[in-house]
Amino acid sequence: MRNVIARLFPAEEEAALQPAPGALPQAAAGKQPVGIIDIGSNSVRLVAYEARTRAPTPIFNEKVFCGLGRGLVTTGELPEEGVDRALKALRRFRILGEFMHLSDLQVVATAAARDAKNGPPFLAAAEEAIGTKVELLSGRREAELSALGVLSAIYKPDGVVGDLGGGSLELIKVKRSRVGKGASLPIGGLALMDASNRSPRQAAKIVREAIGDTKALKSLSGRSFYAVGGTWRALARLHMRQRNYPLNIMHNYTIPIRDAVDFLGLIERVDSDALVSIASVSAARRPLLAYGAVVLDEIIRRTRPKEIVISVAGVREGLLYERLDKPTRKEDALIAAARDFNLLRSRAPEHGEELFAWIDAFMRSTGLNEETAEEVRLRHAACLLADIGWRGHPDYRGEQSLNMIANASIVGIDHPGRAFIALVIAFRYEGPEESLAPELRTLVSSRLLDRARILGAAMRVAYILSAGTAGVLPRTPILCARGVVNLTLPPELADLASERLQNRLQRLARLIGRDAAIRAE
Repeated sequence: MRNVIARLFPAEEEAALQPAPGALPQAAAGKQPVGIIDIGSNSVRLVAYEARTRAPTPIFNEKVFCGLGRGLVTTGELPEEGVDRALKALRRFRILGEFMHLSDLQVVATAAARDAKNGPPFLAAAEEAIGTKVELLSGRREAELSALGVLSAIYKPDGVVGDLGGGSLELIKVKRSRVGKGASLPIGGLALMDASNRSPRQAAKIVREAIGDTKALKSLSGRSFYAVGGTWRALARLHMRQRNYPLNIMHNYTIPIRDAVDFLGLIERVDSDALVSIASVSAARRPLLAYGAVVLDEIIRRTRPKEIVISVAGVREGLLYERLDKPTRKEDALIAAARDFNLLRSRAPEHGEELFAWIDAFMRSTGLNEETAEEVRLRHAACLLADIGWRGHPDYRGEQSLNMIANASIVGIDHPGRAFIALVIAFRYEGPEESLAPELRTLVSSRLLDRARILGAAMRVAYILSAGTAGVLPRTPILCARGVVNLTLPPELADLASERLQNRLQRLARLIGRDAAIRAE
């Protein structure tokens, strides 16, 4: 094997390698990428987003484990090695931000920099390294931003947000669009590991004393606990792997309380390297698993929440959300994300909204069990996503679309809802009679599976009728009356009637126990 040499150029040579001014592509019209850098107790992370929107899409994400909070409890200072790693990461992120033409870069620092005696000189060095101001978040501000991140990415949240970092745990109530007053406790993973001398049993005592009568937890019983932070995401990933869960999406993954208690007890007792599927957790994160489990276990035992819900959105997304204007904040994140996908991937984006209105009138005319508001919302998103797979090979469009939606970076939707939409689009391509994705179907109720088949069948009629172009569906209504599904064609479109269209219409009618007819008027 030939030797490979990696060479890092000094500054003078590196400058010669930079692209010429204007050589990099500019952001798409009307969209300016923005960035957030989070200087945490365990890691320093840069996330760049396509734009500051209701459903921001990450375009770059990099973290560096620096361990700024390691040993802080005993020494009172940020470790020299961690500081060096953090400053090096910030200098790299500064260059990356210039490459990406970020229109705005917000930099925040949390517990480690807040609590350390050498925090102020570190922050000064950090500002020099990144070339912009660093906002040092108070514990309460950090909690509020975490709550804003959760309500930006989870539909109508109701419970308590807990953001576990390396140095602290932030707790705050959240209900729909309202957030309470935050509390910050010094029981982050690194802090606990140091304070307990690496003893999970001793850590449990520290956690019990620290949580005490924290007001934010008093109303949690029977409601959801929204877990934010890398350690809790790692725990959830282990739980997901042990269940052979059919989705890989972490956001909105839900752990029932009974499962959580047994699972967390296992994590506290067993050496992390001996756990099944531990390879799915980074080596740097594994030592903190037991301490994250201790904190979550104590919260569960003390408050008995309904469920644990994992949120990948936290402080960074909260920073984006708080700068949106009020009308944009009120937008539904799921519909906003679906509209973005529709605009980027559909043949005729206007067709998605026309499809929603067309099927809406049909569903109301059927007399079927009335749709809930959530089912209408999911149907709206499904209509916007119905044509995103058209560029795929005809034999695989159903499978490709299902996988794309099942794994898409969209928020504002739980896992059953995600599975439902994915199945709708798969049935739209493959036909409602097909037995698709058996594992994914376990996430949806019988009612939702039946709805997915009906919607998929309706879409099959719509697309063979309109060829996916805008302007046709508003002129060709489909309604159910007197036990018959009637598709009405105006005289100028009467020749659209065909045997294939009739067959698809008949399949749709059979799913709701009706006959079918194409009428020309």
